[in-house]
Amino acid sequence: MSPVTIPVWSESNHALLVREFARLEALLEGSPNSISRRRDDDWECDTPPAIDQLATTFNLSTFERDLLLLCAGAEMNGDLHELCSRLTGKPQRGCPTFALAISALPGPEWGAMSPWGPLRRYRLVETDAGQGLATAPIRINERTLHYLAGINRLDQHLEAVLQPRSPAALLSQEHEQLVEQLAQVESGDLSAIAVQLHGDDAVAQENIAARFAHLHGRSLLVMQIEDCPASGTELEDFLAIWSREAELLPAFLLLQWSSETPTAAAKSLADRLPGPLLVASRDPLRLRRSAWRMEVNKPAPAGQRRLWAQALEESCGLIEDSPDATDDGAAGFVPSPASAAGELLDRLAGHFRLSAPTIAAIAETAGNAYTAHAGPEFARRLWQSCRVVARPQLDLLAERIDPRARWGDLVLPAAQMQVLGLLAAEARYRMVVYERWGFANGGRRGLGLSALFSGPSGTGKTLAAEVVAAELNLDLYRIDLSAVVSKYIGETEKNLKRVFDAAEEGGVVLLFDEAEALFGKRTEVRDSHDRHANIEVGYLLQRMENYQGVAILTTNLKSTLDQAFQRRLRFIVDFPFPGKAEREAIWKRAIPPEAPRLDLDESRLAQLNVTGGSIRNIALNAAFLAAAEGRAVGMDDLLRAAQLEASKQERPITQAETRGWA
Repeated sequence: MSPVTIPVWSESNHALLVREFARLEALLEGSPNSISRRRDDDWECDTPPAIDQLATTFNLSTFERDLLLLCAGAEMNGDLHELCSRLTGKPQRGCPTFALAISALPGPEWGAMSPWGPLRRYRLVETDAGQGLATAPIRINERTLHYLAGINRLDQHLEAVLQPRSPAALLSQEHEQLVEQLAQVESGDLSAIAVQLHGDDAVAQENIAARFAHLHGRSLLVMQIEDCPASGTELEDFLAIWSREAELLPAFLLLQWSSETPTAAAKSLADRLPGPLLVASRDPLRLRRSAWRMEVNKPAPAGQRRLWAQALEESCGLIEDSPDATDDGAAGFVPSPASAAGELLDRLAGHFRLSAPTIAAIAETAGNAYTAHAGPEFARRLWQSCRVVARPQLDLLAERIDPRARWGDLVLPAAQMQVLGLLAAEARYRMVVYERWGFANGGRRGLGLSALFSGPSGTGKTLAAEVVAAELNLDLYRIDLSAVVSKYIGETEKNLKRVFDAAEEGGVVLLFDEAEALFGKRTEVRDSHDRHANIEVGYLLQRMENYQGVAILTTNLKSTLDQAFQRRLRFIVDFPFPGKAEREAIWKRAIPPEAPRLDLDESRLAQLNVTGGSIRNIALNAAFLAAAEGRAVGMDDLLRAAQLEASKQERPITQAETRGWA
């Protein structure tokens, strides 16, 4: 057990040190029988004194124990300090030497100051052997000195790279089972245990490791592998100091292995780390030490639902009243009053993949705003908090689009509208179908929603993606190809991996514009560039199939996409060039009702054979032309704007298309 700074123990520990220092002073002055060594029955506290704990922990002999106390006394006791100065003939130092200890302390051992002995091996004391082992001053390490005084804190040299972690109160059932499996790992020698936790839930990996440490009566410290000291002296110092800290605290160390190309120092640290080797990583690692491998991923939707139910009940007393009830979806994600809790849990678990601590934190924050009469507002806050989780990661790799378009803004044939409605419905009720009705029992691969929107430019593909995201009340992210695609081998896959990982956590809708740039056909391998391009496409096929969220791809060139990729798509929606009826409907929506208009004839405007995107450009340019001249938007403004749009596209406008406009 470690020393605890409670009044009774602290006072008793201090009194013991005073007695021990007096005994050592008598030994140095040649009066060994004046003060006897403490008997066990003299100690009245349940927790042993710090020096006894330390001696037991590091298996110190009686001589090594006395030598350590002598060094401590030279720092803490003025009389011992002066006595050591006088006996060693070095008044400025006041530290004992090994020669002094050998001559004055009982049971002298020459090996007590060897580099392999516990005093120097664990850096309990420090000496300058270059001055001669016998005559060099011996100082107690400051960390050891504080421990003997009853202060047990991590060495300050390690505080910058080691972070303490406590077991989270909320843990999913899947992860609780992993803790139970880990508890069955038996070994008489803890240093022989090696456990590798890999998967996409880094927070759960920490919690599982913290639970494992707690089972052995230890705390957990976490180190990022990027902070690993360099090979050589730095690494040797770290290993020596950690060997001491692991026993004094006591604690286990978890190495978080985020680097895919570890340094030689990192590999050496993993090989030589004393105590059990605990490693956490996204993907499985090849380690020299044989390790138990456990996959730790974010809980599946059913597990997410249980976590939300537990967290919301604890934070605000929200109890599910009807787990099988559903609403008609008219209120977006906000459930109807009759099934508020059940519907809310379904939506949260169906769309987001969050770690247990994240769920607990969001529930606690949102719970402060919960009242019995504010269900919809509480649900909106909760949902919005979940949406912002992935934003910091995705904002660097993709463009976030605020989806404001609604179904009424979209003009498409009935067949296409029906498919888009089915896409939104599947995303909304995936929890019911996959989990409650058992469609996910055969495996989760391929349960994501991927759709291809193909058609000429300006036919509404991106607008339709906005409508779907707005219907689901999710963020829409358009992938920035310039930030993702790299000329360096393997970098594109790494960037896409970060995109998909962050997107799954935040429940966003991914939009791959001009998808043919990423999802083109694989070619016959003629050189390394072809091989690398085929690897990229193969990786994309795999990630798209495993992606659990909603991914929408748009293309003007459907024929250029890889056939294997098209087979993996759940929905393919062809956006046709709009006919006259569709163009007239688009014209009616192109100019907002707030804008002043002058005798606009949508049926004549629909004669212009252009896409919806061009119609919106023409309407916007015409509005600026009219505003500059201080009048309402008229047909002549639209004619001038249409001519500008035609010149931009290098497409002449026929007289039949604009007959009667002006």
